[in-house]
Amino acid sequence: MHSAETRIPRAKPTHTQPPRHTGVLITVLAALSAVSPLATDMYVPGFPQLSAELDISSAGTQLSLTMFLLGLVVGQLFAGPLSDGLDRRRPLLVGSALFAACSAVCALAQNALTLDIARLLEGFTGAVGMVIARAVISDWYSGPAAARHFSALSVLLGVAPVAAPVLGGVLVDWSSWRFVFWCLTGIGIALLLAVWSAVPESLPPQRRRHGGLAASFASMRGLLSDRTFMGYVATLSCAFAAMFTYISGSSFVFQDLYGVSPTRYSLIFGVNALAMLVSSASFGALTRRVRMNTVLTAGVALGLVATLAQLLTDLLIGGGLITTWIFLFVTMVGMGAVLPGVMAIGQSLVPHAPGSASALIGAGQFLLAAVFSPLVGAMGGSALPMATLMLVGFCCAALALLLLARPWLGAGEHLG
Repeated sequence: MHSAETRIPRAKPTHTQPPRHTGVLITVLAALSAVSPLATDMYVPGFPQLSAELDISSAGTQLSLTMFLLGLVVGQLFAGPLSDGLDRRRPLLVGSALFAACSAVCALAQNALTLDIARLLEGFTGAVGMVIARAVISDWYSGPAAARHFSALSVLLGVAPVAAPVLGGVLVDWSSWRFVFWCLTGIGIALLLAVWSAVPESLPPQRRRHGGLAASFASMRGLLSDRTFMGYVATLSCAFAAMFTYISGSSFVFQDLYGVSPTRYSLIFGVNALAMLVSSASFGALTRRVRMNTVLTAGVALGLVATLAQLLTDLLIGGGLITTWIFLFVTMVGMGAVLPGVMAIGQSLVPHAPGSASALIGAGQFLLAAVFSPLVGAMGGSALPMATLMLVGFCCAALALLLLARPWLGAGEHLG
C-alpha cells in the first residue's frame, strides 16, 4: 500500500449528493455516534440497585460493562468493512432496530447471564451507527467541510460518556436501573425512524468494494500496514484512554478525596464537558485558517502539558480541588481538538475504504479505554494514579503522532 503522504486522494463523485438539509443529516449522524458512548456507562449509578436485584457481586455487575465494550469493539471491526462492500443505509436501519431490541432485553433481564449477553449484543449493534456515521460523512465531504462535520460528531462522541453517568443518576433516582435501558430502547427506535427519514444512501453501487466480505476485510488488513494512518489511530486511541481514565476515576478523586458532594461533582463534570464541547465545536472554524494537523498537534500538546502539570503538582506540593479541576479542564479542551482532528484526517486518508477506516479508528478508541479505565480503581482511586495513567495515555499519543503520523507532512489536508 502506498504511504498516506504519497497517496493521491480521489475526487468525490458527482453523481451522488448529500441531502439539502445538511443540518438534519449531521444531527442524525451525531446521534448515531453518541448512542453507544451514552449506553456504555449511563446505568452505572444503578449498579448497587442492579447487584441487589439480580443477586450478583459488584465484579459481576462490572462484567456487563466490559461485555458492552467488547461488543462495541468487535461490532465496529465488522460493520465498517461490511458497509464498504454492501451499502450504508440498510446496516444503519438494522443496527438501530437491533440496538433497541437488545436494550429492551437488558431492561427485562432477570439474571446476570441474560444481562451480559444482551449487553454484548447491545454494544455490537450500537457500534454499527458509530462506524457508519463517519463513513457517510467521508462519502459526501472532504477537506474543511468534512472537518466541520466531524467536529459536530465529536462533540457528542466526547460529551456522551462524560455526561451519561450524570443523566443516568437522575433516571435511577427517579425510577430504577431498568428505566435507563427503557430510555435507550426509545432512543434506538427514534434513531431507526430518523435514519429512515433523513439518511439516504451515500455509497452508490459503483463505489462499493467488489469481491464480497473477504475483499472488504482485506482492505482493513491493508490499512493496518499503513504507517501514517495507524499513527493517527494510535494517537486517538491513547488520548481517548486518558479521557476514560478521567471518566472512571474522577468521582473517587473529587468525592472521596476532596469531599465534594454529588451535586458539586456533577457541576465540575458538566463544566469540563462543556469545555470539551466548545473546543470540538470550534475545530471546524479553526481549520478554515489553520491546518488540521496543527490544531490536532496543539490538542495533544495541551493534554500532555496539563496532565504532566497535574502529576508534578500532586507529587511536589499535593494537589487540591481547584488545581485538579483546572488541569482536567485544560485536558478536556485539548481532547476537544484531538477527537475531530483524527476523525477528519484519518477518514480523508482512505477515500477508497471509509468504512474500514472508521472501524479501526473507533475500535482502537474503546479497546484501550476498556483497558485503562479499571486501572484507576485497582491502583487506589486517588488523584496520583489518575494523573499518572492520564499522562501515560497522552505521552503515548504524542509519540504516535510524532513517530508514526508525522503531522508536519500534512497528511489529510487536501481540500474537497
